Amino acid sequence: MARAGAEQDLRGARALVMGLGTRQGGVGVARYLVAQGAEVTVTDLRTEADLAPALEELAGLPIRYVLGEHRAEDFERADLVVRNPAVPLDSPWLQRARAAGARIEMEMSLFFRACPAPIIGITGTKGKTTTATLCAGILRVARPDTVLAGNMGTSTLDALPGIRPDTPVIIELSSWQIEGLAEHGLSPHVAVITNISEDHLNRYPSMAAYVEAKRQIARYQGPDDWLVLNRDDPLVWESRAVGAGRVVPFGRAGDAPAGAFRDGDRLVWRWDGSEVELLRRDEFPLPGDHAVANALAAAAAAILAGASPDQVRAGLLGATPVPHRQEIVATIDGVCYVNDTTATAPAAALAALDTFRGRPLVLIAGGAAKGADLGPMARRVSAEASAVVLLDGTATPDLHARLREAGAARISGPHRSMEDAVRAAAELATPGGVVLLAPGCASFGLFRDEFERGEAFRAAVRALAEAARREGEP
Repeated sequence: MARAGAEQDLRGARALVMGLGTRQGGVGVARYLVAQGAEVTVTDLRTEADLAPALEELAGLPIRYVLGEHRAEDFERADLVVRNPAVPLDSPWLQRARAAGARIEMEMSLFFRACPAPIIGITGTKGKTTTATLCAGILRVARPDTVLAGNMGTSTLDALPGIRPDTPVIIELSSWQIEGLAEHGLSPHVAVITNISEDHLNRYPSMAAYVEAKRQIARYQGPDDWLVLNRDDPLVWESRAVGAGRVVPFGRAGDAPAGAFRDGDRLVWRWDGSEVELLRRDEFPLPGDHAVANALAAAAAAILAGASPDQVRAGLLGATPVPHRQEIVATIDGVCYVNDTTATAPAAALAALDTFRGRPLVLIAGGAAKGADLGPMARRVSAEASAVVLLDGTATPDLHARLREAGAARISGPHRSMEDAVRAAAELATPGGVVLLAPGCASFGLFRDEFERGEAFRAAVRALAEAARREGEP
């Protein structure tokens, strides 16, 4: 790989931040460029009102803003354009900048170049946030200064000042962020792919292109690097020849001599002809088989980064659910309300169904289309959920039709607000059951992003709990 730790000289460079965004990444980029002495312009199609919180964080810095539009002259005069991950590689604005001689970067490529420590990079269609968080929890047993950042609403560049050459660094990477790394020949020292299934097919021309984007995480690894792969996922396991990194598998126990595996009720690590038990399944506090797979991936990455089996055990025993991922918000009148808003693809929604199998379940689903086939999800939901409450969105008519075809018993909606959806779900739920927000679709349209959707679910459930409390008062 192109090695990290070599910060670039950006003094006097005309730097254009394309897409400030609302989740800290663009804010961190702008701050970093100013600190490096660049002449910074921020351009975003959203308005000043839309971006108010981000603009407030940058108040007082010498930054020029072009909001509500992009201007050709800004791209033509830039030495450097730092694009938001949501901006596609083939954007005509980027083509204009390239033609004028500008270098195109992303937050993540700037970070990889400047970071003085080896990086653990974790990607996958689902499970990457939980895996990254578990890995950080393990490494923090011995190193409380461990850095966890990436595709999780924080800026990696803001973390740079506290990173030393021996600081453990774990970065969650989306396929879009990986594109920005591959463009500059960058890969992490330890790369992890949790799984690959249909997602973002509104952004990629085919499933093959999406798979290739994920695999790029390992493309520029060298023989001293490590590639941790899900042995049970064919698309992931077929990625083992992508780069020169040494492959370490995780998954169900088999004849593999090395890696992290589930062997019956045990989670084990095999290496150099020996096997050590990390912990037993019933000791691991997170529910679901997918959580076990995430734990195995995190354990393998942490051990390759220097953690001992005892530290792995301690870190996994202390695991807690990540916000917005199968997060129990409240139990009201015997019904458990679960927030899994980050289940933005059908495969993630089905993994959530697996966790609550056997309990009466009302699923809140639907939203914006991403090109995925909703048929398999509709068939499983129709067979296993007692009712489905639909959120409005571009994917919802198709999901509604497929649920009808599959014989779904009760369908409510589409609803134009989370409050209406939660109230409808509460009316359909029964004591001992679950109301599960696992949309299987993107959030755009009704919500800014999936996190705002999750916050709306939390607020609606808490309002429901407060109403139930008031009704119970004498």
